[in-house]
Amino acid sequence: MNRVLTFFVFFAMVAGIAAGWGINQFVDKSQIPEVTGYLGIITDLFLRAIKMIIAPLVFTTLVSGIAHMEDAAAIRGVGFKTIAWFVLASIASLTIGLIMVHLLHPGVGLVLPNPGPSSLGKVDVATFTLKDFVTHLIPTSIFDAMAKNEILQIVVFSVLVGTAVSAIEHRAPAVMAVVEQGAAIMLKVTGYVMLTAPFAIFAALASSVASHGIKVLSTYAQFVGGFYLSLGVLWTAFFLVAVLAVGRRAWALFMAVRNPTLLAFSTASSEAAYPRTLEGLVKFGLPRRIVSFVLPLGYSFNLDGSMMYCTFATLFIAQVYNIHLSIQQQIPMLLLLMVTSKGMAGVPRASLVVISATLTFFHLPQAGLLLILAVDFFLDMGRSATNVVGNSVAAAVVTRLEGKRGLVEDEPAAV
Repeated sequence: MNRVLTFFVFFAMVAGIAAGWGINQFVDKSQIPEVTGYLGIITDLFLRAIKMIIAPLVFTTLVSGIAHMEDAAAIRGVGFKTIAWFVLASIASLTIGLIMVHLLHPGVGLVLPNPGPSSLGKVDVATFTLKDFVTHLIPTSIFDAMAKNEILQIVVFSVLVGTAVSAIEHRAPAVMAVVEQGAAIMLKVTGYVMLTAPFAIFAALASSVASHGIKVLSTYAQFVGGFYLSLGVLWTAFFLVAVLAVGRRAWALFMAVRNPTLLAFSTASSEAAYPRTLEGLVKFGLPRRIVSFVLPLGYSFNLDGSMMYCTFATLFIAQVYNIHLSIQQQIPMLLLLMVTSKGMAGVPRASLVVISATLTFFHLPQAGLLLILAVDFFLDMGRSATNVVGNSVAAAVVTRLEGKRGLVEDEPAAV
């Protein structure tokens, strides 16, 4: 079934690009927004379905995973190892982006018109303050958090509930049964939703190409190519880390998450790939309790592709406007991105908010944000796929740090 779905996903990608090109070339320009609006219905329905299942799936899998841990010390141990790895991975991702943009100079000599401030109101940076971030961690109502898909608040509540269940002498068997059955039901619902993924992929790509034309991929060739080359460096680093974590099965680990990675790439949403990533890692042999703990946190704290993009895009804008940032300025920039990127949702264009906040903080032209909007979808595809791979490797690393060597090396991979 996975191979069939993979084939249809690839077919949908090719067909979507072809259909978008046809619309762009042969449909009256004034009618293209209407056509893409109809295509948007398909993608909106798919992403709404994904958002519909994310909150209950995260809650049930995370509570179940934490409740099955031996004791509170085990939760603290896994939590500490997870956060420590996320910090290291974040620093590595941001630094690789910083180094690569200086090596490649994608914005140097690039002649682009100053687009002006007309569309800057689309990006709101008001919520990106340390005070608001910290207070936002605790939900005033879990029902409100679930209704709004505030994944970080759901994670905090789920950790508290899971810890409380694990602290009860008999682990509240009735609650555990409900949570585990709920997780099983939501995974089944997820399977139904994912069957519609090729249609959403076709519509998303067709709409983007129809609106911007094939030239959208070549207009910023240096920027796009440089960023994907940087992602290649990051993926190589991930693979080396995976070798250290799971040994000879590193390639099998990557193959186990190939479908969710492709889904994230095609839909430009790492959130859309969460259910399949969870399923693939468990089939690979990683403990569900660890995967269910690491992945939800990863979607708030470990978006490696998005963090690299923030560094790469910010310095690209500085290069376009011929603005030099000293090392003394770039190091605080990395620290700022470390803070503002935490809790950034794994959905399309969320990183634009972080970039805009960084531009404001360092007094870079806000109009520069518009320079990357035309190709942001195509770049979002790459960074979303990278987020999935980064979180998958994180789960394997935490499993190894927990001493689960046999689980990740001796069991056969399901790929």
